[in-house]
Amino acid sequence: MSQTVAVPSMAAAAAPITTPPAVKGPAPWDDAVLAAVLMTIEPRGTGGVALRALPGPVREMWLSILYDLQPPGTPRRRVPLHVTDGRLLGGLDLAATLRSGRPVAEQGLLVEADGGILELAMAERIAPGTVARINLAFDTGEVILERDGLARRTPSRFAMIALDEGIGDEGLSSALLDRLAFHVDLNTIPYDAAVSCDYDLEDIQAARALLGSVTINDAQIQTLCGVALALGIPSLRASILACHAARAHAALNGRTLVTDEDLAAAGRLVLAPRATQLPPMEPPPDAEPPPPEPQEPDQEQDQAKDSSQEPRALEEMILEATKAAIPAGLLAQLQAGKVRRTRSRSTGKAGAMRNAPSRGRPAGVLRGEPRAGQRLNIIETLRAAAPWQRIRREERLRAGKPVNRLEIRPDDFRISRFKHKSESTTIFVVDASGSSALHRLAEAKGAVELLLADCYVRRDQVALVAFGGQGAEVLLPPTRSLVRAKRCLAGLPGGGGTPLAAGIDLGMLIADGIQRRGGTPILILMTDGRANVARDGTGGRTRAFEEALASARLVRALEITALVIDISPRPQPQGRELAKEMGALYLPLPHADARALNDAVRATTR
Repeated sequence: MSQTVAVPSMAAAAAPITTPPAVKGPAPWDDAVLAAVLMTIEPRGTGGVALRALPGPVREMWLSILYDLQPPGTPRRRVPLHVTDGRLLGGLDLAATLRSGRPVAEQGLLVEADGGILELAMAERIAPGTVARINLAFDTGEVILERDGLARRTPSRFAMIALDEGIGDEGLSSALLDRLAFHVDLNTIPYDAAVSCDYDLEDIQAARALLGSVTINDAQIQTLCGVALALGIPSLRASILACHAARAHAALNGRTLVTDEDLAAAGRLVLAPRATQLPPMEPPPDAEPPPPEPQEPDQEQDQAKDSSQEPRALEEMILEATKAAIPAGLLAQLQAGKVRRTRSRSTGKAGAMRNAPSRGRPAGVLRGEPRAGQRLNIIETLRAAAPWQRIRREERLRAGKPVNRLEIRPDDFRISRFKHKSESTTIFVVDASGSSALHRLAEAKGAVELLLADCYVRRDQVALVAFGGQGAEVLLPPTRSLVRAKRCLAGLPGGGGTPLAAGIDLGMLIADGIQRRGGTPILILMTDGRANVARDGTGGRTRAFEEALASARLVRALEITALVIDISPRPQPQGRELAKEMGALYLPLPHADARALNDAVRATTR
């Protein structure tokens, strides 16, 4: 058997352990091909591959290698992004039901993929409900169908290829990643490095035939669990997947016993991409006098000591080999202390998901009549009416009425549902009074300009409200225009009293109007909290602050996302109390500049 994808032996891997910078494992493409081979040998045990790669020749080469290794007749089904429950799980065969006059079931993609591969297109954007249905079928090995007057259980055992086309932190859900043994990233592999694989179908079939007799002992399982624990991997499923990968690697190399080489390959391919921390460093040896020499133990004690130290040495060896295989980007994050346990599902700031009558992503159907611009889903309407056609014909015959070829009643109407992300608007409510203008007004202007530039890229909007003197005013209505924003910000005055309640009220009115129009408002209050002007323009710190707290409670009652940035040189309790009543996050920034304010706002409103 020729092996282009070479897996280093433990003797080769053990040599550079003392000098981690010199450790060099297999090329990334070789490991990617090896992952495809091991998944083909043990599809159910390894679960599948999370393939992070943009569409291109490298990804197509990897997929072609994977599918060329599959035995003849292996089912392959592709799940589109907006797949319906009927197509995924199965349901009523509409044409056959209308033709026969009785309910006829059709198989879904999960059943059709039984014994084969399920390919998830754009898996980073699949709806959580769809992921839950796929995971349920994967865990139980069957599809439970109870809909459209049907009740059946059908076997569904498959491996998954999740195509992740996310950019930045956008990625697969943790529930899906946890079930896939191999996490492969092809984005850094050049096209000239993507060569063909010398493993052929005969090698795969021989490894599959040998897999049932491959054994892994308890000490080796304990070693993989110890490596996973040292790397901060929270899920026990990762260790189980690593055991399956080690057995598949041993079968690929014609062995019936798992060796250190197989454990190293499993750690490199399964555990390294899941690492959330670097292994703890060994403490330096203490400068203590050596203990007195013990008496010479007998032979049995020597053997017991050696047997107790052997698993520990093996675990350290596998851990070093696994640590050397951690991807460079992930290793840099771990060294910086940025533990990444799960990837966020979106990048940047985005509006909330809202129901829409006629646009957005499909989100199922509802029973009802098409009113107010809602769309009638003809297929689902026919599907709801089909099982009742025979009964309705008999009813009309008994009543002496003419029989229609197809009878649809108002209860059969189904309305299409859609969801879309609403537009997000950040409303800056800036304290332009004399107490804060000298300290933070210029920085607030710079923060709004920086945030507006980011919002222009994301097609979000920014509004600006300033309060000072006797009241508040809207300096910048919701807009994306950079020119208009800079012109308004340049003329922002400062000085006078602090009518904090008036500023909160005006920002809340703008946010409420955005909510009523279906948008997502985010209220950013930048103040020192030292209110001294009431709503009617009269002075008095106690009354002015009580009115500000009352306005803050109204913001919380409207469920408006808010952030209070205390811009006073020395944060006072008023700002924290105001944020508490508003239900907002409190962020004191006594020494921040414009870019620091912008970064804080972006991080909070994601």
